[in-house]
Amino acid sequence: LSNMNVLPDQHPGGEELRLVEKDVLIPKRMKEKAMISCTEYVKAFEDCARGRTVSMVWACRKQNKKMQSCLVDEFNKPGLFEQCKQEYLRDREQFQTTGVPVKKYKRGH
Repeated sequence: LSNMNVLPDQHPGGEELRLVEKDVLIPKRMKEKAMISCTEYVKAFEDCARGRTVSMVWACRKQNKKMQSCLVDEFNKPGLFEQCKQEYLRDREQFQTTGVPVKKYKRGH
C-alpha cells in the first residue's frame, strides 16, 4: 500500500471525518466564525461584565441576550457547517502534506 506512512487516525485526502472532527473541531470553527460576526455584541457584553462578579448576571442581561441571540443566529446559518467542513478538510490536507499547521484566525477588537 502506498499509504503505509499515514498514521491510523489520518485520512490521506478524501472527506471522511472522525467523530472528534465532526462533533468538536468543525463546530469550534463555526463558533469562532460566529464570534467574529458578533464582535460588536461580544465586546458590549465584555465591557459590561468587566470588573463585575455576581452583579454581572443582572447588570448585563440585555447585552448577554443580544450577544447570545447573535451567536445562535450565526451558528445556525444554513451552509455554515459545510463551509467550515470544507475549510477544515483543506487545512487538514495541507497539514498532512506539509506538516505545517494552518494559522488560525482570531476575532479582533
